[in-house]
Amino acid sequence: MKDFRNLEVWDRAHKLALEAYKVTWHFPKEELYGLTNQIRRSSSSIPTNIAEGCGRGSDAEFHRFLIIAMGSASELEYQAILARDIEYLNTMHYNELEQEIIIVRKMLNALIQKVKPSAKR
Repeated sequence: MKDFRNLEVWDRAHKLALEAYKVTWHFPKEELYGLTNQIRRSSSSIPTNIAEGCGRGSDAEFHRFLIIAMGSASELEYQAILARDIEYLNTMHYNELEQEIIIVRKMLNALIQKVKPSAKR
């Protein structure tokens, strides 16, 4: 069992989730159960899956949860584009969020490659 709080990618993903919550505070109230909720869920899913994977018993399971976290990062990336295009996010907030998503995705990819299960022969 690994302590997820010691992983730089978890820390960065946690900060990304906090930022996602902050930028959605000003979304229209009618989006509370729509795009606001989707952005918050996908952003919090990234560090959540990293943490859950750390609590599992093997690198193979950890790897699986990192893949899920990567999927959530991709989901968040699209939702940020949508929020920008419907003008819920201004360009500055979008660019900041997008840069953090890119960094987290790169960090996740590096960790995924590091813990990738070897092929059974």
